[in-house]
Amino acid sequence: MDLIKALNEQYMKPELPDINVGDTVRVSIKVKEGNRERIQAFEGTVIARKHGGISETITVRRISYNVGVEKVFPIHAPNIVSITPLRRGKVRRAKLYYLRDRVGKKAKVKERI
Repeated sequence: MDLIKALNEQYMKPELPDINVGDTVRVSIKVKEGNRERIQAFEGTVIARKHGGISETITVRRISYNVGVEKVFPIHAPNIVSITPLRRGKVRRAKLYYLRDRVGKKAKVKERI
């Protein structure tokens, strides 16, 4: 058991920002196109946080051209360059799946001061 734990800790990122459900974040991802590599940002609201340890993931949702787009990011993956919190959200739930049914101002999350 300690061997598995040691292997997992080897691949975990040492410094991660404090991210909670409801926060608006910018996730920078390495994208490889042919032989070139670039960094692409995905900005949205964290609606879920799952698992723990090396397999921890966050689900980020944003509206793009009036269509809801959700992506699941494993936060310890090597292609995740950075996760930057932009604003804190004031929520009372662990999962914000109800935002999928909301449109416009109703889909906003209040800011925690």
